[in-house]
Amino acid sequence: MENTRTVSRIIKSVAVTEGAGVHLRRAFSHHQASETDPFLMLDEFHSDNPEEYKAGFPYHPHRGIDTITYMLAGKVTHSDNQGNEGVIGPGDVQWMTAGSGIVHQEMPEGDENGELWGLQLWVNLPASHKMTEPRYRGIKSEQIPGAHTANGTFIKVICGDAEGMHGPVENITTEIEYMDLRIPANGSFRHYTEKEYTVLAYVLEGKARMHPELGPVADSGSLAIFEHDYWVEIKAEEENARVLLMVGKPLSEPIAWMGSVVMNTEEEARRAFEEYSEGTFTK
Repeated sequence: MENTRTVSRIIKSVAVTEGAGVHLRRAFSHHQASETDPFLMLDEFHSDNPEEYKAGFPYHPHRGIDTITYMLAGKVTHSDNQGNEGVIGPGDVQWMTAGSGIVHQEMPEGDENGELWGLQLWVNLPASHKMTEPRYRGIKSEQIPGAHTANGTFIKVICGDAEGMHGPVENITTEIEYMDLRIPANGSFRHYTEKEYTVLAYVLEGKARMHPELGPVADSGSLAIFEHDYWVEIKAEEENARVLLMVGKPLSEPIAWMGSVVMNTEEEARRAFEEYSEGTFTK
């Protein structure tokens, strides 16, 4: 179909261990930064074995990024060194702007069946806002609009606009859209994007064809990186598919990435960890 994005490539997520021993799957990270700009990283954590997640993510610093935590099952209790606390439950989103610096911990807990399922997306901040004042936005599940499209796809709009709905997260620095799509078997979802924007799709469940005619098919745990054009269209195969859609305006700025800190120069990143060691990290 004319003006519909084709796929640059499909990446299979890889198993990694983070924090104090949390098992998760990493869809993309610094290796793909030039292709995923302004998105930096996407992790999926999904397990019904508490031994794989209960140790959590003890206190650690962030600077220069937004982190977006989206829970599907179980919950994460969040606290920071400024005394802020909160719980991210099923269907909830926490949008954290680390800005000049936050030191926090995230401790997961499974549901009544021991299941924990969630995602964390990192979004880069432009150089002009790397040292902005930190803040949190907690969005409850019921605040996130959702509706069925004419062909049966159920869409939740966390951020951005689609199908006449506007996501609850506003006044963000880096221009992105973030949606949760449940596409019925043989159904499809079509969405307009600016041609120069980055578009990524991560398959949570089922299999999805990342173009109505030209394929390829991505299965669960796979990420599609799209070429540039105006429309993105995703089609489920013979079973239902659940897909996260991410659209963002590239920053096209240099990246200096050191662990949980992402700045524009290596000196800025090194200085962040010097301040952390000196106890002057949070402003």
